[in-house]
Amino acid sequence: QVQLVESGGGLVQVGGSLRLSCAASGTIFSIYTMGWYRQAPGKQRELVSTLTSADRTNYADSVKGRFTISRDNAKNTVYLQMNSLTPEDTAVYYCYADLKRARWTDRGDYWGQGTQVTVSS
Repeated sequence: QVQLVESGGGLVQVGGSLRLSCAASGTIFSIYTMGWYRQAPGKQRELVSTLTSADRTNYADSVKGRFTISRDNAKNTVYLQMNSLTPEDTAVYYCYADLKRARWTDRGDYWGQGTQVTVSS
């Protein structure tokens, strides 16, 4: 089994910062991409940021310049530093990983349970 466990969500005021963490554990052979998606009430889940094993980053336009994704491969952990938060950033943030559990298995998508981020004005 593979588990992705997020932490670091919470309540913050406009302009504040939060740092999300997500640790992958279990039987893991290789992780290719890790990242973050979010889903606000009444909206579809959307990409926030991803980071590949080749250190290629991708950010949603709405978070560019404010959010920074990073990764500790030794710990199978991905981070999301979120600065200058606005109420529009309020959502449940989900950790994502594209990985293989063994050399002979196919790559698969795995998700965390989500962590709530609420930005108050």
